[in-house]
Amino acid sequence: MAKKKYNVAVVGATGMVGQVMVSILKERNFPVGILRPLASERSAGKKISFGKDSISIDTLSASSFKDIDIALFSAGASISEKFAPIAVKAGAVVIDNSSAFRMDPGVPLVVPEVNPEKAREHKGIIANPNCSTIQLVVVLNPIHKAAGIGRFVISTYQSVSGWGKEAVAELDGQTRSILNKKKPKVNKDILPRQIAFNLIPQIDVFCEDGYTKEEKKVVNETRKILGDDTIKISSTCVRVPVYMAHSESVNIQLKRPLDIKRLKEILSKAKGVKVMDEPSTSTYPTPIDAAGKDDVFVGRIRRDDS
Repeated sequence: MAKKKYNVAVVGATGMVGQVMVSILKERNFPVGILRPLASERSAGKKISFGKDSISIDTLSASSFKDIDIALFSAGASISEKFAPIAVKAGAVVIDNSSAFRMDPGVPLVVPEVNPEKAREHKGIIANPNCSTIQLVVVLNPIHKAAGIGRFVISTYQSVSGWGKEAVAELDGQTRSILNKKKPKVNKDILPRQIAFNLIPQIDVFCEDGYTKEEKKVVNETRKILGDDTIKISSTCVRVPVYMAHSESVNIQLKRPLDIKRLKEILSKAKGVKVMDEPSTSTYPTPIDAAGKDDVFVGRIRRDDS
């Protein structure tokens, strides 16, 4: 029996995430019937590679979703808000990578390793969490099931790739300038401060309470995905001069006792988690270890003695 094929649209196909979406569809041998890459008018007519094929990019419009089964969106919240309902009306299932629908109570927020069953509850749209939230909940979920999480404090160290290829180019250009003893140019439309040889304790805009939107995403999305609004969370998000892969430091307060040996066993068996934790040989995760891989790497596991 022939395997069913799906017609797939990728909205934002020329962006960094969109390009990765297209490449993964091919790498994972997803049964694509027709691939329809969509982007703005300035990209119309350009070609993208899909295996051995070269496919022209179409301009995103209200008529882009005819005969499409699955629409992958990664072009920002405003585009998703406008075109995702149109895609659903045309018969497609939308998987949205923006923040547009994440906290909508009628839209499931899904991480396959954590709550795949929620995807079946969709009414046309499935939301994908923020990048820093995804890796966090993949690790927290088995811990929460085993011992209950009452509170945690998280600090993130997020690479420039999380802001897109413009931020990657910004880090590259500034680094080259400094190494050539020139003053680096800072485009505040991309990042608010110099990123090369620096840290920026701001991701997204600030809210009135002093937290950034990114920090609030971590809090709200984690509670929704884990299905527990009682978890107390304090979040600080920092942009770092690393090209690929986010890192996080998480201090967790449990409701029930759990020794370190047992915790490592639980994480070692958890789907999507790889434990790298042997201090005697300096074995612990770094962004270089994690870049381009699906697993969440965990190390430096220890008890808080404070």
